[in-house]
Amino acid sequence: MDIENHTQPQDLPSQTPAVESASSESGAKRLGTGLVASIILISLFSGLAAGTLGGYFISKSALKGTNSTSSQVSKNVIVNEDSAIVDVVKKASPAVVSIIVSKNLSQSQNDNFSNPFFFDPFFQNRQQPQGNSSNTLQQVAAGSGFLVSSDGLILTNKHVVSDSTAKYTVITSDGKEYDATVLSQDPINDLALVKIKISNAPTLSFSDSNNIQIGQRVIAIGNSLGQYSNTVTTGVVSGIGRNITAGDSGTSEQLEGVIQTDAAINPGNSGGPLLNVDGEVIGVNTAIDQQGQLVGFAIPSDDAQKDLASYQKVGKIVKPFLGVQYVLITPAIKTQYSLSADNGAWVTSVPDSSSPAVVPGSPAEKAGLKENDIITALNGKKIDQNTTLAGLIKDFNPGDTVTLDVLRAGKPITIKVSLGQK
Repeated sequence: MDIENHTQPQDLPSQTPAVESASSESGAKRLGTGLVASIILISLFSGLAAGTLGGYFISKSALKGTNSTSSQVSKNVIVNEDSAIVDVVKKASPAVVSIIVSKNLSQSQNDNFSNPFFFDPFFQNRQQPQGNSSNTLQQVAAGSGFLVSSDGLILTNKHVVSDSTAKYTVITSDGKEYDATVLSQDPINDLALVKIKISNAPTLSFSDSNNIQIGQRVIAIGNSLGQYSNTVTTGVVSGIGRNITAGDSGTSEQLEGVIQTDAAINPGNSGGPLLNVDGEVIGVNTAIDQQGQLVGFAIPSDDAQKDLASYQKVGKIVKPFLGVQYVLITPAIKTQYSLSADNGAWVTSVPDSSSPAVVPGSPAEKAGLKENDIITALNGKKIDQNTTLAGLIKDFNPGDTVTLDVLRAGKPITIKVSLGQK
């Protein structure tokens, strides 16, 4: 668990929806609820005033002309929109890949294979077929990714390639298969980089995710259900800046500032691109709400670009590190624990974690932060439910110095911290 990510005390209701990843496990139970496409028919109505016979014919004629024009405009809008989506798919699909996860069957029985986002109890109970050799590989999971360099650098989700004992195979849109190597995993966010040996590969470019607007049209492409490669779905941006807890009953991870979309994202879409109508990546599809329909989440493209820049600079993905666990203060938490602040990051041990509130030897400890401190601001930016400590820290680099406004036993103090590297 990311030390900078927040959680809620175990005995309090979670403030974030439980979601599962959009990765797909081979043989796992598929989602049973069908997705029903809704078509909204727009009708234009005009009232006709009562009058003379001549007046009636004039009004009817005028109405007929208006309806004809409106209908043509509506048809043109639909045609233009469809054409734009078709163009994006033609442009982007060649750069989208499927990632196949394979395991040694005999090892898998002992390893209890699972990934941190999509738990697969069916696989854990699977027995090795009679007559198979001990080194038999079998597909156990599948995800998506997309090429970001012509020499085979691929961006995907960390949970898709998290198993160090698995074999990873990339299948490109033309059906060719490549052995894949995991280069680096983001220590905080659900992102990873893998590499295949290829030349002159098609690539996708990024858009600035700070410019995303709620309601804008988006397109998702990915290996749906682990067997329908390059599946295309469309929708809109339903929300931005969401903070969610992604995982299952066994494991979970905090994701902050993610994009919500109603474009259908199914198991297997993990790691695939969320695109705007210009064919640019605005997000990396990562999770779906298991309690709803058409509620998916994507990591913003700016986070992905920072990881790429980090890898290109130092050969791996590194992130700034403070070294505290905390709970975001809500009115209920303030009342229950008699805290002295309405908002902020309360430094305290979180449930299901073996780490203390302040990590020994961390930048936080060296700077003098203590358990039960309340961090109310970072470099003057107030911390609340919408602006989290982890969200503010990720905009800095290892080695940067930040100023924390802290309440200790109700008294304000200021602490400067030089961020470490994770």
